[in-house]
Amino acid sequence: MKMKVYVDRMSQPSRAILIFCKVNGIEFEEVRIDIFKGQHRSPQFKEINPLGLVPAIDDGRIKLFESHAILRYLACAFPGVPDHWYPADHITRAKINSILDWHHSNLRFGSVSLFRNSILALVFGFPVNQEAANKGEKLLCSSLSTIESIWLKGDAKFLLGNNQPSIADLSLVCEIMQLEEKLDIFFLSQLLNEKDRLRIMGPHKRISQWVENFKAATSPHFEQVHEILYKAKAKFHAKL
Repeated sequence: MKMKVYVDRMSQPSRAILIFCKVNGIEFEEVRIDIFKGQHRSPQFKEINPLGLVPAIDDGRIKLFESHAILRYLACAFPGVPDHWYPADHITRAKINSILDWHHSNLRFGSVSLFRNSILALVFGFPVNQEAANKGEKLLCSSLSTIESIWLKGDAKFLLGNNQPSIADLSLVCEIMQLEEKLDIFFLSQLLNEKDRLRIMGPHKRISQWVENFKAATSPHFEQVHEILYKAKAKFHAKL
């Protein structure tokens, strides 16, 4: 059976799974789950993931959810995946795992907290929680600095001083792409000013270069999978 990959391309973890499969020639069927239409809450999808979250996979041997678990599984279960994605060396693998574990409670949590409690609250008519938004921005900015100071040292192109990307690079770069597109979209819709946008991303030139390195290493698949973000940005721009 061809593996089924359940995703919503507006979800950054979903995009990470799609990019990994495409770059590594893993055959799969993309099953699109539209979160805005509530398809993730359907009984059919909950048979795949009882938690009702994307991404998820079903390859006939296992139904699996949580993007980091899926990336680890794909890197190990499918022959031909280059070792640099999730090296067999247990020390390097442990370092990659530590970045992935750090990601959700730092970079991702900071970004979500900032936008959920400020701009998205305004968009959907919820009360703005400025204190929570400020804490989210502080954690987000601290997380970006941590990436640069700990894992992007020197002239290395990718995390941990590597010259080829790992699944940690993939997961974090997809998160940062979502962050940058949110900043751009909310700036274009005048819910964010240029000063705020530059305050968050402006100081992090090394991260910007790392993102470009990753795009080049995974071309053309990275850009193809991210087209949905670019279209969303263009849609906002056209309304101005």
